[in-house]
Amino acid sequence: MRTETLGAGVVKRATVLADGRELIYYDDPGTELPAERSIDARTLDPRPETATMRLDVLTGDWITVASNRQNRVMMPGADADPLAPQSPTNPSEVPSLYDVAVFENKSPAFGPALAEASGAAPAVAGAAPTAANAPRGLDDLAALGLGRTRTAVGRCEVVCFSPEHTGSFGTQTVTRARTVIEAWADRTAALAQLPGVEQVFPFENRGEAIGVTLPHPHGQIYAYPYVTPRTSRVLESIDRTAPDLFHRILESEQRSERVVFQGEHWTAFVPFAARWPLEVHLMPHRHVPDLAETTDAERDELAPLYLRLLRGVDALYETPTPYIAAWHQAPVHVGRDTVRLHLQLTSPRRAADKLKFLAGSEAAMWAWAAEVTPEQGAARIRDAIARSEETTA
Repeated sequence: MRTETLGAGVVKRATVLADGRELIYYDDPGTELPAERSIDARTLDPRPETATMRLDVLTGDWITVASNRQNRVMMPGADADPLAPQSPTNPSEVPSLYDVAVFENKSPAFGPALAEASGAAPAVAGAAPTAANAPRGLDDLAALGLGRTRTAVGRCEVVCFSPEHTGSFGTQTVTRARTVIEAWADRTAALAQLPGVEQVFPFENRGEAIGVTLPHPHGQIYAYPYVTPRTSRVLESIDRTAPDLFHRILESEQRSERVVFQGEHWTAFVPFAARWPLEVHLMPHRHVPDLAETTDAERDELAPLYLRLLRGVDALYETPTPYIAAWHQAPVHVGRDTVRLHLQLTSPRRAADKLKFLAGSEAAMWAWAAEVTPEQGAARIRDAIARSEETTA
């Protein structure tokens, strides 16, 4: 097992699962866990074939067809939780008790095959196969044509925030949140080195209304073989305006009534043109392309601020709020000097007992209509954060 000490005293311990998938433990500073970890002794089926991407020639979007994901586990009980530490009765994905654990997804949309390396081998573990018909760079992916396919190279990883069966990022301690942030940063740097990877995306889906299939507190990281459609639109907007567009946005929002809170290194705000009934962005004050480029001071402040935001969102109603927490990062090879790291937290919940469904206009035409003004949304979130802090004081 390879061991390395990271920022904030987090210890990284890398190993592999029985079928060769990479598993990494990230130990809290001062953890009480032993240094040695159990070996994964399961007998597992071979890993699925890497999926195929098909080009939608009308939009230029690449669609991954990953049939291996059709039979994923759906809302298991605690005795069959695949993200819990293994026990005599539960042959789960993680052999040992852990603080934070990251491993390759058993049913990935991208990978395990990778593009052919153009130079030195990537500095990450795992002997991933080389794919035939892999993307041959961004120019290749941008070309339009009927019937175009490419192998969906890349990687999908699961990030377990806790060994507990239920919870979310917002239910963790500040120390644990800081460990997860360190894991995100470390994985962002490692995945960006994989051949064929063009963008790295950490995210958390929370709640059955979002489509979550496991109640275990966890998130995911996708390493895409292309620049995602949303980021491509952002790059186009930067080209049409100014290289410092994110700086201008942040300055404008900081002068507005849409600020939720502001720290030394981060500001949370409801964006001027928010689409969702609940939408908050959290952005660093200096230009940072991704989590791997943040400083220890920025990560130290992010842990309590992010928890503050999530707990405030949960205080909006009597029951936990479903959400998608999306960490937008600059692509690996383009836009590093212009695309700024930021969190986009969104929820379809528009009332205690109502959800916003993407029906005809939004789903078919991508033409949005918002029911809550961004200014009202920011005021509600500020009030909810204050209530959550009064409750815990």
